[in-house]
Amino acid sequence: MSGRNEARRDQADTAGDWQAERRRALADARCVVVKVGSAVLTNGEGLDLDMVESLAGQLSAVQEGGRRVVLVSSGAVAAGRGVLRSCCEIAGMPHRQAASAIGQSRLMHHYDEAFARRGRISAQVLLTRDDLKSRNRFLNARNTFAALLDWGAIPVVNENDTVAVHDLKFGDNDCLASLLLNIVEADLFVNLTSAGGVFAENPQDNPDACVMDCIDDVHGLDLDGLCGGKTSVGTGGMYSKLLSARRAAQIGVPTLIVPGREPDVLARAFAGEAIGTWVRADARTVSRRKYWLAYQSDPAGTVTVDEGAARALLQGGKSLLPGGVCAVEGGFGSGALVRVAAQDGTVIGVGLSNYAAAELRRIMGHKRHEVAAILGDAHYPEVIHRDNLLLDAVV
Repeated sequence: MSGRNEARRDQADTAGDWQAERRRALADARCVVVKVGSAVLTNGEGLDLDMVESLAGQLSAVQEGGRRVVLVSSGAVAAGRGVLRSCCEIAGMPHRQAASAIGQSRLMHHYDEAFARRGRISAQVLLTRDDLKSRNRFLNARNTFAALLDWGAIPVVNENDTVAVHDLKFGDNDCLASLLLNIVEADLFVNLTSAGGVFAENPQDNPDACVMDCIDDVHGLDLDGLCGGKTSVGTGGMYSKLLSARRAAQIGVPTLIVPGREPDVLARAFAGEAIGTWVRADARTVSRRKYWLAYQSDPAGTVTVDEGAARALLQGGKSLLPGGVCAVEGGFGSGALVRVAAQDGTVIGVGLSNYAAAELRRIMGHKRHEVAAILGDAHYPEVIHRDNLLLDAVV
């Protein structure tokens, strides 16, 4: 049994303590990332200004307890649609990006005014995945957030849709929020959704499905069976929220998924009311460096390993050697992030490859002395060093 599975078993043994754990985590949280989706922020006409006002009031109250608060807000595209509805048709990525450019300024204007009425300072931060891919830019972003939070400002974060291309996109703001947890060193993630929480069954198939109070092992959920499709105004849906909760759990951050349109939902949650779904963090966590390494970009290819190599990685904590590689997919370069998969296609993890795909195809299946003969002396003993490998990555 792997260390991660042992941790999940240990966690399940203490499942009865989750209520106390939740109360303690909410009371003790010092830095909170709150994500709000388009389905919460918008109505049939575009941006719901009453909802923006309510959210600003709730976040200001959360901050009053001495907490640092970061808001990840969707809604720019939907706000732009509201402006353009009567004159323009929005179809395709360029139109969405243009609608975001129109909507983002309006969204931020309303946040600025709503926070200012409560004596709060808000700050706009627009990011692409490329901003986190570079370690230097990642650290610059961390320093900027630290300064804003030291000043008591509330950063309002969104993806920079206007310039983002496919390879640089987070995919949705749920993903962006989960990566921000690492940047700001948050200890709590709150996701405001249009649903009442996470349902035990897909409510599209079973209208009587109940909301789960607690998820002990978010990694063990069958997301395909549990979750429906994406929402009509956003790009996420519950599937992406649970993927983000999986990432958060890996660095020891619990997630609270609550119905964002219910009155004073944040105040009620922080006051101890049992509302929404509590997603427990992993008992054994990964380092923040490995977390950044695994999620700073999408994998550029796949390295398939044989049964012995898979066992050595999962159970022995070993590095991946050339002899254990049996297939290579993609045209990645040296230093690229790649998936590591078993022969049945199961993804074991992700890691940084010391070899380009072309080199790896030449040496896969070979022993160390044979690699030296093929590539010369300038080679690495490992394809992926264990320090640059994250098992059970959420990809």
